[in-house]
Amino acid sequence: MVGIVIVTHGQFGDILIDTAELIFDYRLEAVTAVSIDLKEHVETLRKKINNGIKEVNQNSGILIMTDMFGGTPSNLSYSFLEEGKIEVISGTNLPMLIKAVNLRKKDKDLHSMAKTIETDGKKSISLASDLVKGNKRE
Repeated sequence: MVGIVIVTHGQFGDILIDTAELIFDYRLEAVTAVSIDLKEHVETLRKKINNGIKEVNQNSGILIMTDMFGGTPSNLSYSFLEEGKIEVISGTNLPMLIKAVNLRKKDKDLHSMAKTIETDGKKSISLASDLVKGNKRE
């Protein structure tokens, strides 16, 4: 099973996990959150991410999900990229986490799993006023 590490500013990752567990009605296995406090030293933050990776590692790959491209959580996470072993995806939202948990059951390779999550995550964003007017989602 692919391990999932959610690296975010503050407690956002913990809240995503708690909400996903509420929806699934069970505790998520091999999923953890790493909270980034910008007041902490960079090496301390890298160690926290590394510990998160070790915590969820089941030798099937690691997906690091970060909250915002270009933010500290993403920038720190990129140093862990390892082709075929560790993938990083930014802009994480709740539908992306739910998709990631469901895809792990399908035994997809890490990169194709990340691509599907990216595509579906983008599709999960909608503008309600356009939907009400009957405009199609792209």
